[in-house]
Amino acid sequence: MTLQPEHEVKEAKKNPESGAGSSPRRFTWEEIGLRTGRGHPQQERWLVIDRKVYDISQFYRRHPGGARVISHFAGQDATEFFVAFHVNHALVRKYMSSLLIGELAPDEISMKPSKNILLVEDFRELRATIERMGLLNPNGLFFFLNFLQILLLEAASWITLWYFGTSLVPFLISAVLLTTSLSQARYLQHDLGHFSVFSKPKWNHVVQKFVIGQLLGLPASWWNLRHAQHHAKTNCFLKDPDLNMHPWFTLGKVLSVELGMKKKFMPYNHQHKYFFVTLPPFLFPVYFQYFPLHKTIQRRDWADLAWMLSFYIRFFLTYEPLLGVKSLLGFYLLIRVLESIWLVWVTQMNHIPMNIDYDKNLDWFSTQLQATCNVDQSLFNDWFTGHLNFHIEHHLFPTMPRHNYWKVAPLVKSLCAKHGIEYHCKPLLTGFADIV
Repeated sequence: MTLQPEHEVKEAKKNPESGAGSSPRRFTWEEIGLRTGRGHPQQERWLVIDRKVYDISQFYRRHPGGARVISHFAGQDATEFFVAFHVNHALVRKYMSSLLIGELAPDEISMKPSKNILLVEDFRELRATIERMGLLNPNGLFFFLNFLQILLLEAASWITLWYFGTSLVPFLISAVLLTTSLSQARYLQHDLGHFSVFSKPKWNHVVQKFVIGQLLGLPASWWNLRHAQHHAKTNCFLKDPDLNMHPWFTLGKVLSVELGMKKKFMPYNHQHKYFFVTLPPFLFPVYFQYFPLHKTIQRRDWADLAWMLSFYIRFFLTYEPLLGVKSLLGFYLLIRVLESIWLVWVTQMNHIPMNIDYDKNLDWFSTQLQATCNVDQSLFNDWFTGHLNFHIEHHLFPTMPRHNYWKVAPLVKSLCAKHGIEYHCKPLLTGFADIV
């Protein structure tokens, strides 16, 4: 296929409806595939949504979801991610109209051959079905009780020290109770970050800032920008930030060999041994203490910084009168270590044992089924993991309230069976073992 001359492309960007009979400009996948933001022509970034071609070369830095997440789809079709992550599609399309430069030529296929078009059509039908069933609508009582649980656990932690004193046993019990409260708060802020608690995105944003800032001491914007990339290109090296563990660890069969052979920073053949004493206990008390704070100050996000500081002020005022400064520091380090161990095992078991590779530009369903797995359902597993044991369903429908995952799971399994795709589900302890 021949590329359009450069002057025609520039004219198309100025007036997408120009041309004979005011018909929109037509582009080929070959032209679009060159606009990835790297190399010629002039660092341009284009993407496709429902066969419409959009130029995001200037807009991507202003993208509310972050510059990187939208840039990951430059040169590709972003329709499935657009549908999965935007709640009000009509409103977003209205704002996107200024970025429209044309559409795919009539003889161009709707998506690259790397995507299974029959599977894409079946998945769209499945999404339409769950929308009709109301499975994207949140249950307010569920989330209220979840929030109440968090407050009661934190109150129980303080009361334990106040009533029983600060000897070893009450100290440890209090630490476990507060760790549990923090872990459950993490799951709730995760729900809020996915717009799955309130029907209006604005309320999700507002309450998330309170939960992640005041209850956890972390910045909402930092987490949202990072987590959106993880969902957009799950287990894709250089695009999923959750894979950025080099030089401490190498992940995936392809990259372990590639990095292990070329860059021998660590004894990677022994990483399953030093994993236990590095990542689980120290991810939160070390990395998540410094990096979010550094990024928040660097971005001058003073509102998030204020929310973070409010957590530390409240924590000091609440526990220092009971423990004193030295014991308070030990108490804080203990709860962060316990919290880190809990969350690392829960979050890593769904992805690390799965396929990890460079971006192959597969369809949404195939990408998530290759990169995610589930853990068996039980009342304990649902509570302990914050329903992230239904990780396949969560990644397929990121805005779905977690109390509905179990309802959609049989429909996802049926679609997997129809297309010969393996639906990975395992016991909790097996999930932990598979990380190692």
